[in-house]
Amino acid sequence: MKRNLLILPGDGIGPEVMEQVVRIVDWFNNKKGFDFQVEQDLVGGAAYDSNGVPLSDETLEKAKRTDAVLLGAVGGPLYDQLDFSLKPERGLLKLRKELDLFANLRPAQCFDALTHFSSLRPEIISGLDIMIVREATSGIYFGEPRGIIESDSGGRVGINTNRYTTEEIRRVARSAFELARRRYNKVCSMEKANVMESGVLWREEVTNLHKEEYPDVELSHMYADAGAMELVRFPKQFDVIVTDNLFGDLLSDCAAMLTGSLGMLPSATLGKIKKSGLPYAMYEPVHGSAPDIAGKGIANPIACILSFAMALRYSFDLGNEAEILETAIESVLADGVRTADLMQEKNKAPATTNEMGNCIISKLNETL
Repeated sequence: MKRNLLILPGDGIGPEVMEQVVRIVDWFNNKKGFDFQVEQDLVGGAAYDSNGVPLSDETLEKAKRTDAVLLGAVGGPLYDQLDFSLKPERGLLKLRKELDLFANLRPAQCFDALTHFSSLRPEIISGLDIMIVREATSGIYFGEPRGIIESDSGGRVGINTNRYTTEEIRRVARSAFELARRRYNKVCSMEKANVMESGVLWREEVTNLHKEEYPDVELSHMYADAGAMELVRFPKQFDVIVTDNLFGDLLSDCAAMLTGSLGMLPSATLGKIKKSGLPYAMYEPVHGSAPDIAGKGIANPIACILSFAMALRYSFDLGNEAEILETAIESVLADGVRTADLMQEKNKAPATTNEMGNCIISKLNETL
């Protein structure tokens, strides 16, 4: 069975960490007899440098045809002065919008070997396993009207609109309920229904969908600001959190740091089901392009590799293979292998990006 992957390494450390993912894909092809067909292309600043736009129409069409998109990172100071429409991040947002990738899945899982990296006490963070489902194609990042206009008083006014429809809310909530059924069967919906009409609609529609289709799943509601507080007070109370685009952006980064390093955290963004039976899907690490360390060979590739593990699970129904990869990573960390972002011992040399890849592949070989 041919499985098609479009790899978009992007900018900064993106190409370095994605190189390790390609090695993992090759391992599954060579050792497990899979037939992943890999094609690479440009996005973000790299695409602008080559094509004058952060995402070409040709690359977008490839993304629509492939089974899954793997993206490294976009952005960097070289592009800060570009017009807003040409900034590298617009390529990422265009992919999400054009592929209608409405459900962003961000797990926050704490590996036992890294509990001491969190700013929280080990007993609070040990065993943490949260999934945040963030609506990704609507809300305040896409709502109209938007822009900066001149005011009657002579100053300027910045406008962004937080807009949601019934269908937009229900489809991302449905994704959260379905995920919860495969996990611990609990969903907490977060919004600001106390001060925002969009939050009132969000709470009502999630509640209605729960009554109609998912009464077997435990549902709770929480204001998003209280949710942020609870994430650092008692994070293990949560299973699946579903929230809107803006609050999901904030809450997922908060949850990310509970685990100690952004270099450890993957994400998936899923859309509607295609004729093939697979969802439109894009997978990317939570971390950014980290231009300060780009080209030095010291970036942590684990988040990007774990993003591929999510692709195995959600795009290809290869849950067992995803577990094999995740277990290999956990075993490497348990052995004390660390990239620079995970180092605490000053008298020990950190592993390079390539060395971390070598160690993970070595652990995969032990499973044969």
